[in-house]
Amino acid sequence: MPTARFSTEVWSEAGRSVAAVGPLLSFRAAGLRGRARTGAVIAMVSLLVITVLAAWLPGYLPEGDLTRGDVLLLLPTGYVTVLVVSLVSAAASGGGRELLPREQGVAFPVSPTTDHLGALLMAPLNIAWLLQSWTLLAATAFVVGVHPTLVLAQIPVLLWLATATALAQMVSWAVEWLRRGPNGRLVVRVLIVVLAGALAALISTGALVPLLDHSPTVKITLGVLEGAGAQWWRWLQVVVVELGIELAAVIVGAYVAGRVAKRPPRDELRVESSVQAPRDEPRSDLVALMRTDRMSIWRSVPLRRGLGVLALLPGLVALASDLDWSMLCIMPGLVCSGGALLFGVNSWSLDGRGALWRDSLPVDPKLTFFSRVAVLAEVLMFATVITLVLAALRTGVPSVSQLSAVVCCTVVVALQVVSGSLRWSVRRPFSVDLRSARATPAPPLTMVGYSARLALVTTTTGLLFGVTSHVSWEWSVLLALPFALFSAYRLTSTAASWADPVVRSKVVATVAS
Repeated sequence: MPTARFSTEVWSEAGRSVAAVGPLLSFRAAGLRGRARTGAVIAMVSLLVITVLAAWLPGYLPEGDLTRGDVLLLLPTGYVTVLVVSLVSAAASGGGRELLPREQGVAFPVSPTTDHLGALLMAPLNIAWLLQSWTLLAATAFVVGVHPTLVLAQIPVLLWLATATALAQMVSWAVEWLRRGPNGRLVVRVLIVVLAGALAALISTGALVPLLDHSPTVKITLGVLEGAGAQWWRWLQVVVVELGIELAAVIVGAYVAGRVAKRPPRDELRVESSVQAPRDEPRSDLVALMRTDRMSIWRSVPLRRGLGVLALLPGLVALASDLDWSMLCIMPGLVCSGGALLFGVNSWSLDGRGALWRDSLPVDPKLTFFSRVAVLAEVLMFATVITLVLAALRTGVPSVSQLSAVVCCTVVVALQVVSGSLRWSVRRPFSVDLRSARATPAPPLTMVGYSARLALVTTTTGLLFGVTSHVSWEWSVLLALPFALFSAYRLTSTAASWADPVVRSKVVATVAS
């Protein structure tokens, strides 16, 4: 007698998986209490309002040095960028963000299809995704102008954002399936090297721009223009094709997610079951604490992957864009903010249950705090230097003022990010399991708020130092001093809060729960 499942059973199981997404969202929302619930509602409404404004207000802008035709030529490249960023983000996190943490999934098991759909819903709660979406909607509104057909023109853009997210999710599940297979790490690394080599060849031969000019996303741009011109039939063809691709990507992604669930997470298991050789006795308490903090980062699978992406991807983008030295002042803020969002905004969660043991050690609490500060700054500076080295390969020899601006900006931004991250870590700790490749150090909406604040501060700082790169080098040093002193003040005040036993016990109890 055949034991294969009938098609009706498959469809009923798929229906149950889709229906389970709603209760899971309600389960996550039920964890919000008081001000947190009100803040979540305000945040969601704010994101919706900003999206509507971004898709409408730029249509009123007049043409200046940047004409509507210039922006129109850049739209296909912008559509490709959304796909690439979504793909890298999902692949680095092992298939996307999880709707239900791994430890809670033991008591409340969910199907791979539900997990896949939840990851798709969580994908837009990412500041990089949101900024790109708002930029594309604003560029489309600027190109079309304020016309009754602007809504029709924006529909292909919205559908492409959803389609690109679904495609990226599908590919990322496939990458995770390869990674968990036999010799998976080697296969994925070879694949990355091949793709990086192909990108380098396109950049060095100057074939990247012509390739982007002939990308399939040109048809989406045509759909935008056809919607703006009320050419219903051609516009409808683009919309139907996008819907078909999106539906196919969601279905295939769900299937691959099911295949991934049948393979053990080899990277996580390898780290948890590995045997570490004993090292020499540390020379001081600070060295011992820093060694522990450093290993808790480099032995974490998601942190290693995330830091690798942050160190290489912005540098490769800058290398392809051929930026000048004044524009390189933006890169430290981008890398440091991304690194902090991997773990720094809730840095004590790295200890997990071990926080109880660490807090019982006969060590000055402030020494523990400054160990975490030093290690976080070390990691951020390491990734930033790699990015700047890659970006500087095509920028030529800098002047003294340019080099001074980049160095001062790197130091200032690192201090800003470290001081802000440790402040949030002490004031708003969260209990998370950073062993999972799909974990985030804080809830999704909280991460959006953190990333927005970090992006605003670091981008403004980078622009200021970009201005000082055109004047004498002393101005960069003078500008850096007040920023550095303010960050040092924040670190000192946060260290005093951490030394308070009541505050420290609250943080330790939270991250160890």
